[in-house]
Amino acid sequence: MRITHIDHYNIRLKPSDLKVIRDFYVDVLGLTEGARPHFNFPGYWLYGGAEAAILHLAATLPDQADGISPEKPTGQFDHISLKASDSVSARARLVAAGVPFDERPVPGWRMNQIFFKDPAGLKVELTFDMEREDHLPK
Repeated sequence: MRITHIDHYNIRLKPSDLKVIRDFYVDVLGLTEGARPHFNFPGYWLYGGAEAAILHLAATLPDQADGISPEKPTGQFDHISLKASDSVSARARLVAAGVPFDERPVPGWRMNQIFFKDPAGLKVELTFDMEREDHLPK
């Protein structure tokens, strides 16, 4: 077995929080809502491209049979990192949406990171390959 990359991450939310979180990832980060299986609970699958959903948003319902609920923590989650391009545009989108962020270069590497929190309080990192960024049209 070989792990090659993150397939997706899932955020469990109260049903009333689904739309706010969906809107943040669509309007601020530019993900798009796409196809989602017909599960027996509300949610969204958000895509960064045509191939696969990056983020699954799922409502936690009181009678859910999987045993997962906000009262049963699954461990300490620090952040999710998403590979991104066009750091200039990313900064502009975050500023326009009023989202505070911290930016940090990776010491000794041609990488830059932008950290911020989504409306649910989860830390998100955007990782930029600065070698590629140097070749983007200005």
